[in-house]
Amino acid sequence: MATVRKTITLTDQQDGWIKAQINAGYYTNDSEFIRDLIRREQERSAGNEVVRAALIEGENSGEPEPFDVAGFKQRMRTAHG
Repeated sequence: MATVRKTITLTDQQDGWIKAQINAGYYTNDSEFIRDLIRREQERSAGNEVVRAALIEGENSGEPEPFDVAGFKQRMRTAHG
């Protein structure tokens, strides 16, 4: 995979925190740390999109119907003991 070189600016506190993560053995260098943050954000964003799509599907599914809690519990007891 091709790589692209980027320059970023951090505060001293942010740089210190990254260095602490590296010193603790979580990462081997700054680039690995930043790439991990990006991967995590990509996963989080993808998860948000799944939830957002499900909410839209629910909104578009029609008018809500009353939910019979007692009936549901009875069906679950019957089916699962």
